[in-house]
Amino acid sequence: METRSIFGNLSPIDHRYALSEAGVFAGLSKYISEEASIRSCAKCEAALVKAHLKLRGQLTDGMAAALDRIADEIDPEEVYKEEEKTRHNIRALVNVLKTKVPADVGPLVHLGATSVDILDTALSCRMRDVTQQVVLPELIALEKALCTIAGREAETPQVGRTHGQHAVPITFGWSIAEFVSRLGKSILRIDELSRQLKGKLAGPVGSYNGPSMIVKDPEELERTYVEFLGLEPSEYSNQLVEPEYLLRLLLEMNVAFGIIANLADDLRNLQRSEIGEVFEYFSATQVGSSTMPQKRNPWNSEHVKSLWKAMCPRVMTFYMDQISEHQRDLTNSASQRFIADYVAGFVMAVSRMKSVVSGLQADRESMARNLEQAGGKVKGGVLAEPAYILLGEAGVNDGHEVIRKITLEAEQTGKTFFEVLKTHEEAYAKITAQLEKLGVENPESFFEHPANYHGLADVKSRRLAQKYAALMDGIAGK
Repeated sequence: METRSIFGNLSPIDHRYALSEAGVFAGLSKYISEEASIRSCAKCEAALVKAHLKLRGQLTDGMAAALDRIADEIDPEEVYKEEEKTRHNIRALVNVLKTKVPADVGPLVHLGATSVDILDTALSCRMRDVTQQVVLPELIALEKALCTIAGREAETPQVGRTHGQHAVPITFGWSIAEFVSRLGKSILRIDELSRQLKGKLAGPVGSYNGPSMIVKDPEELERTYVEFLGLEPSEYSNQLVEPEYLLRLLLEMNVAFGIIANLADDLRNLQRSEIGEVFEYFSATQVGSSTMPQKRNPWNSEHVKSLWKAMCPRVMTFYMDQISEHQRDLTNSASQRFIADYVAGFVMAVSRMKSVVSGLQADRESMARNLEQAGGKVKGGVLAEPAYILLGEAGVNDGHEVIRKITLEAEQTGKTFFEVLKTHEEAYAKITAQLEKLGVENPESFFEHPANYHGLADVKSRRLAQKYAALMDGIAGK
């Protein structure tokens, strides 16, 4: 077969990412390369022959093994050369297979099938296998790395942020637990949807015209055919398998992609010089800038978001491939081939994010410093919320206004929120009494350190980390 330098390829997936994500690329190639596409179609043709022989009572273990071996060893270059004559990819494959199988079973190759009985069934096999063998393992590894951080940093104080502004205190484990939960649910759904992909052997318009000329029960032939491939038949087919099975899987991958891009964005922002709360691993020989030697850019997180920007819009094509006029047209024939590019871009982003998360470190000192200084112009102002809530619990009707004036006083005097709060003895006494009722340890000093106010952030971080780590083990165990 003709070989080409990777630097002569057109897609960055096949040169830049084939090098930087070599392991992932090799795994993907096994299932969604052009070679894999041709061989999966050959396996479907072999399964059809086995189905015919089984219903005739003529299938032996030796024949089944021989047919599988022929399909596994089919030469894509030979099929392509034949296609130059036929101008039809499946007919070319059929012609080549007929020269490989024993003469007495040659007439059974493709018997009763239309091209899409092979193409759609083979696509379902490839998408199921690449999802189970490559996509999910990468996602699970990322999810478990996030679970590790969420558990490890469950009690690490951090200031929460809403609208780009300091909000109330949380923990770093809690900020990561968000993605543990969101991504974990998406992974479970991807696993489920990948197991629901369907195959077909229903002929050119899906009404079993051709198979009814071969067997009394065409649906039994179809079931037997797809069972050899580990699939179930689609409830309804025209010439195509119902497109929604594959569409839902691709859409859920895009849901997961968006979650990962959101994580990448958050981690990139936390690495800003003025925030500096986390940092990616940076090798001793790595260069951050071509002109500024001191730079340590969060380029991996930026890279993940950039891949999402390139791949996410392709979802529109997936939706458009839902539509085929009447029983079939060919308007999905080119666009559907780019599903492989999307899956590759997605998995490479997952792999890159996994590398980021696996080497991610929290700068606990910076987190503590930022939290202590949080609250806008009022140091410790992030504790205004619990102060007004506790006043309300104590029966103070205008507690919000009381605390608002205290924050203004702190801003004007340059004192901390806690320092000013203590001077308002009546309010401070009521607040302290409420804290005592709640069983808070050292209630008099509660407002001295914002880290004291983090609700259930630590508890729920651990809970979610444990839950989803166990769920990921369950998927891997399948």
